[in-house]
Amino acid sequence: MTQSLVCPETVSRVSSVLNRNTRQFGKKHLFDQDEETCWNSDQGPSQWVMLKFPQRVRLSLLQIQFQGGFSSRRGHLEGSKEGDALCKIVDFYPEDNNALQTFPVPVVEVDQLKVAFEELTDLFGRVVIYHLRVLGEKA
Repeated sequence: MTQSLVCPETVSRVSSVLNRNTRQFGKKHLFDQDEETCWNSDQGPSQWVMLKFPQRVRLSLLQIQFQGGFSSRRGHLEGSKEGDALCKIVDFYPEDNNALQTFPVPVVEVDQLKVAFEELTDLFGRVVIYHLRVLGEKA
């Protein structure tokens, strides 16, 4: 059964936060299901979100809702298990709009996941994400 794999015990990190204002733009807003909040990165050539799950998970879908004008043209997933080095799983190609976008993920088991955003549409290299959902099942 497919479910959200991000739980309170999931440890998350992000590449940056706009003006270091974690209260208004921090990583917690990626998963709070609030339409009014978002993670807003600072400037940079690429941005990323890292997730460390409390147990091994089996991925199946990635869902992302960007703010139009602050998305990426290309991204990729990397994963690892049991402290191994991250290995590339799949590339994905978001559209530059406000819609919730869904990307299938080849079935893979990981306990750590990196979602990387490249070729950012904002001239300064910022990304704004309202929702990030990692779906699958516990392994």
